[in-house]
Amino acid sequence: MSIKSWINKNTRSLEGKKIAVSGATGGLGRELCLHVASLGGDLVLVVRNIKKSEELASLIGKKYPNVSVSTVSADMEDTVSVERAADELVALDIDMLFLNAGAYSIPRHNTDAGYDNVFTINFLSPYLLAKKLLPHLRKKGGRIIAVGSIAHRYSKSDANDVDFSTRRASNLVYGNSKRYLMASLPALAEKDGEVTIVHPGITFTNITAHYPKLIFAVIKYPMKVIFMSPRRAALSLLAGAFVDCKENEWIGPRFFDIWGLPKKKKFKIPKSEVRHMCDVADKLNVI
Repeated sequence: MSIKSWINKNTRSLEGKKIAVSGATGGLGRELCLHVASLGGDLVLVVRNIKKSEELASLIGKKYPNVSVSTVSADMEDTVSVERAADELVALDIDMLFLNAGAYSIPRHNTDAGYDNVFTINFLSPYLLAKKLLPHLRKKGGRIIAVGSIAHRYSKSDANDVDFSTRRASNLVYGNSKRYLMASLPALAEKDGEVTIVHPGITFTNITAHYPKLIFAVIKYPMKVIFMSPRRAALSLLAGAFVDCKENEWIGPRFFDIWGLPKKKKFKIPKSEVRHMCDVADKLNVI
């Protein structure tokens, strides 16, 4: 099925809705924004790089002149910046929030909040945004769509090393942060559909471009052939705007969670571990 056919069959108009997207200028975020704009939704780009957001806004304006685009500045490593962005998003009266911003293999350091920066970007800041925005969205019948990852399977939470600051393997650090996100965000919801977890499978974005330059030069073209394009992978994110999920469900590619059109499935994190991660999330000192 073509992308256009899937959208026609599985979505509806977003005209009159204001949709906020974090990480809007990255590979997946950019394609998600274009999909949302194609459905008539107005966009709020939650970004760190204002220049890139201006370029994206210009592109959307040319393709979809009836769609309005505004920008909210937020650095997901800086929880003060994130709290300020949350207040701006409430003031803008958004109807939906996609928590898409993420980081995989980047230079590591502790943020001002006292936690590893990968953990802060992928979990702490999205959780803060969700907790602050959900009461507003609940009044509007809106929702939060959070981007998880199959990498959550690579890690198990550790009470003695919450943010995996002692680990060095990128897949473990990233997986732990996504595991926290996927476990704790649905617990904030009062009913099904308020928080939906989605994932794109494996696609060719900046996150997959973390290999050494020589290796990446060799594998990037086969990756483009083997894995879905960001435009197709972003359909799983878009589906989160229209499909309700329960706490142990998410939406992603139907085949092996890597390829194919979106399908709702179950993900498995032990209930005792979910309770532990939810307790940790509630006690983090920036919340």
